[in-house]
Amino acid sequence: MSITSEARPALDRLGLHPDLAGMTAIRRLSPGTINRIAAGEVVERPASVVKELVDNALDAGARAISVSVEGGGLNRILIDDDGSGMDAAGLALSVERHATSKLPVSDNGEDDLLHIATLGFRGEALPSIGSVARLTITTQTHDDETAWSLTVDGGQMGEVKPAAGRGRPGTRVDVRDLFHATPARLKFMKSERAEANAIADNVRRQALSRPDVAFELIIDGRSRLNVAAEMLDGPDGRKARMADILGRDFGDNALEVDSEREDITVSGFASLPTFNRGSAMHQYLFVNGRPVRDKLLGGAVRGAYQDFLARDRHPVVALFVDAPSGLVDVNVHPAKTEVRFRDAGLVRGLIVGALRHALAGAGHRASTTVSGFALGRARAEGAAAGTQSAMQAGWGNPALGGSSRPPEPGQGFGPGLSARVEPEYRAEGVADAGSQSAPPIDSPLGVARAQLHETYVVAQTADGMVIVDQHAAHERLVYERMKAMMAGQGVARQTLLVPEIIDLDEAEARRILDRASELSEMGLVVEAFGTGAVAVREVPALLGKLDVQGLIRDLADDLAEYDDALSLKEKFEDVVGTMACHGSVRAGRRLTGEEMNALLREMEATPHSGQCNHGRPTYVELKLKDIERLFGRR
Repeated sequence: MSITSEARPALDRLGLHPDLAGMTAIRRLSPGTINRIAAGEVVERPASVVKELVDNALDAGARAISVSVEGGGLNRILIDDDGSGMDAAGLALSVERHATSKLPVSDNGEDDLLHIATLGFRGEALPSIGSVARLTITTQTHDDETAWSLTVDGGQMGEVKPAAGRGRPGTRVDVRDLFHATPARLKFMKSERAEANAIADNVRRQALSRPDVAFELIIDGRSRLNVAAEMLDGPDGRKARMADILGRDFGDNALEVDSEREDITVSGFASLPTFNRGSAMHQYLFVNGRPVRDKLLGGAVRGAYQDFLARDRHPVVALFVDAPSGLVDVNVHPAKTEVRFRDAGLVRGLIVGALRHALAGAGHRASTTVSGFALGRARAEGAAAGTQSAMQAGWGNPALGGSSRPPEPGQGFGPGLSARVEPEYRAEGVADAGSQSAPPIDSPLGVARAQLHETYVVAQTADGMVIVDQHAAHERLVYERMKAMMAGQGVARQTLLVPEIIDLDEAEARRILDRASELSEMGLVVEAFGTGAVAVREVPALLGKLDVQGLIRDLADDLAEYDDALSLKEKFEDVVGTMACHGSVRAGRRLTGEEMNALLREMEATPHSGQCNHGRPTYVELKLKDIERLFGRR
């Protein structure tokens, strides 16, 4: 491109050299290049192809979809559906860019991007796939006895030709040699196994979104998923499909979620906190039936569970957000995996509220997988190890100097088993303090019978037994009490007879003192005591005797991770959780029968007591029938 004399002064004023080497004229890109650039946005990897083609099948009204892939989808992707199919003219248009039957037309004759009711609407998927692969489409409508076929190879479209009849309506899409027309893209693909796993994850999400549709997934000749269409409607159908895909354990440990606000509903299922995973990959989120990976929705789930799980643990959820199409913008991402809500705050609040309501309804319930894991370990190791331990202890083997009878009341049960099961408790069961009435064995957590290793409370229920981690359980109880106090009249404080002086480095002390007024609202009164030290004068009364030194040091570490702009109320759960941990009954402390039963009763009355603040279970329940199986009685 030549530079005119008139343009040179303007370039000089902009600081640009007029003789820029290699400068060329603006030109139009070729249609092939345009298509491949556009394809790069839509067809990121084989899983993207599968998603787009399954979306097309669902939009076509399919009730059965089969997906078969080879070589991680790079060699071949074959998708067959029983949808409405296309006639010859529709097939020819389907591979032209921005040609679609799905986008509605408004009253003024304009294409309506605000009221989209289908999964697809851009008209980009098939032409994008055809521009980077060898694409063959065979389709037949219900009214046509002839099928039609079309091939597109690297963007070069063939002719629509008659094909052998399928015997039923629907469409078969065969994609071979993905990215052969853009070999540079192949360098960025992961291993075949990783690509196959990404495909499986996408198909699982689409199958979860539509329980009324049968799905089959075959990878390299092996079936990875095969689920029939669910006959049940509503939550029952969804739960059945979730059990098929996510496993029966999820079905057994899922809480139903159902809430509505201002024409927006959130429904589905969420796991108990004790049923969690190490990543958020097992969170399935849908907006108007569309699988999405949305930061707003994921953040809402994280916020709802932050009271119950450690930061590196994540719940398993399948949540469906349904809203009028005018309140959701799905035209914000080429792959349609993100959405925007007109009122994002309303949606986030609705999800958080719905999840917390479901969690509150669970009461003290804990995951069934906790007891399942315990029984599994017992079956694998219990019989031989238990016999050997008893022999080593000398109990049950007179030849080793042991007694053939169990210990008498008050003698203890060997190392680690507390002698706190007094004779009168053996005669009457473990009665409530000062009461000779029968123990509440029909209560959900039963009646305390013993304390093991000065850490675990063993209770007998009507149909089994419960083992409680006393520290984890009391930590949750203290935490819930402090929450209730903060929401009410504030946290009651007790004055220390002698202030506790804690030596810290200057930075740690400053972090504590800078938050002194906020800590005071939570019942902890601190003040400066020279350089690099703080004095603690008052502590929350409900914490009782606690390790003040450890508490202050842990709080100093926690505060180092908080943004200075955040108030402690915004980090309330973390701060109160740290206090509750230090103010709880510690492992290694002997409890009386009265204390153990009081702990069980309060757990029953306290929401969320089935898990501690970090998502770990506070108790394990073993049913009598399972225990009997361990000993061959069943």
